[in-house]
Amino acid sequence: MRVPRPLRISLGMKVLVLILSLLGAPLAAQQVPQSQSEIQLSFVPLVREAAPAVVNIYAKIMAEPRGTPLQRDPFFERFFRDPFMERPRVQNSLGSGVILSADGIVVSNYHVVGMATEIRVVLSDRREYEARVLLGDKDADLAILKIEAEEDLPFLDLRDSAGVEVGELALAIGNPFGVGQTVSSGIVSGLARSGVGGGNSGVGYFIQTDAPINPGNSGGALIDMAGRLIGINTSILTRSGGSNGIGFAIPADLVAVFVEQARAGQVRFGRPWAGISGQPVDSDMAGPLGLDRPGGIIVSGLHPASPFLAAGLEVGDVITAVDGAPVNTPAEMIYRMSVAGLGREAEVTRVQEGQEGTLTVSLIAAPDTPARDEITLGQRSKLPGLRMVRINPAVLSELNLPLQSEGVAVLNPGVAARVGLRAGDVVLAINGVEVGHPDDVVAVLAGQLRRVEMVVRRGARQTVLRFRV
Repeated sequence: MRVPRPLRISLGMKVLVLILSLLGAPLAAQQVPQSQSEIQLSFVPLVREAAPAVVNIYAKIMAEPRGTPLQRDPFFERFFRDPFMERPRVQNSLGSGVILSADGIVVSNYHVVGMATEIRVVLSDRREYEARVLLGDKDADLAILKIEAEEDLPFLDLRDSAGVEVGELALAIGNPFGVGQTVSSGIVSGLARSGVGGGNSGVGYFIQTDAPINPGNSGGALIDMAGRLIGINTSILTRSGGSNGIGFAIPADLVAVFVEQARAGQVRFGRPWAGISGQPVDSDMAGPLGLDRPGGIIVSGLHPASPFLAAGLEVGDVITAVDGAPVNTPAEMIYRMSVAGLGREAEVTRVQEGQEGTLTVSLIAAPDTPARDEITLGQRSKLPGLRMVRINPAVLSELNLPLQSEGVAVLNPGVAARVGLRAGDVVLAINGVEVGHPDDVVAVLAGQLRRVEMVVRRGARQTVLRFRV
């Protein structure tokens, strides 16, 4: 049965209204298309403007041969010095990047370029440049690169990602599978996603999108309908391994802080230190804490050097916002602090005994005091190659140790790796003698020992290692 012409026109008008509304056009300005170009609505002008600033990145990484663990043992390594042994292998890494300034500042993922010995950046017009890493951070999975060009380069403007909303149209531009620059479309499908994506899962904070992201898209651009960068694509959560999953992008606000520190000459990312431990407030906890709904972080511990403690925060308080932005997980709080930046102050909203108030917290790096007094045991020691350090706030942050950790932390177990000692372990006692400083370990091991009983804390678990020396 043929549909009458007036009905077909009305359906077409409904579709047109939907398209125009998605593109952000005011309803009052919507009209029937007057030309062929108006009928063929597309992302072409937007892609034409933004694509030249998205680059392909080819990186070479020197990978150590697998061999046997004994090759890295301080005692046995001399038996494996064979000129015909397997040499370090060259691995090629493929990814994407985004030019952020005319003078050649480029952002990409740390997992693409962080360990590279050679980096080649290829523009969409096939121009190629060598690049060097200015600043990188594995936990945030971000790296800032610099390329030298005689002429100004195309670049994307950063958008304030705090204003991004769920439902916005977004385009992902990158180099999936090495096939060349590719564009995919979708929407922003979620915000404030933490504990997922790349880098350290406890640190990450991401914008979620349903725009397809494939291997090679890492480091590419997620842009809005004005062509501004809202995030750096980093990973996809998928069961099949394909693009039919949930994509994650690192917000542009954090990228801006990385660029600022890189231009200031920093080689390691300076992240503010909270010095607190806590957990998200769920529905069972909200009522007794004086909250009308679940949300925020209840503080369960405070380090004596914590800037939050200095500002007046107490155990049992609930942190609900940083600089007016709600926070519901520790990772989200650290993200908000990082965006505010080191050396500044943040207004922290807290609920104490049902009463809401604000605290002004200084954003500082983890103090590297007292001195870490690092020691590496020599070949004549009973545990050669063991590298230890005294625990202070900076060590707590670097090794991601529990807040209450004290004493001696292991940086490299050396020969003790054979008996189960690991990097990041905290040595509490040796043969019944408590150790609080690397010198204590040296003193105990200098005695006439045939057996060693070492008490170690690994995360939240305590274990005992027993072995002969």
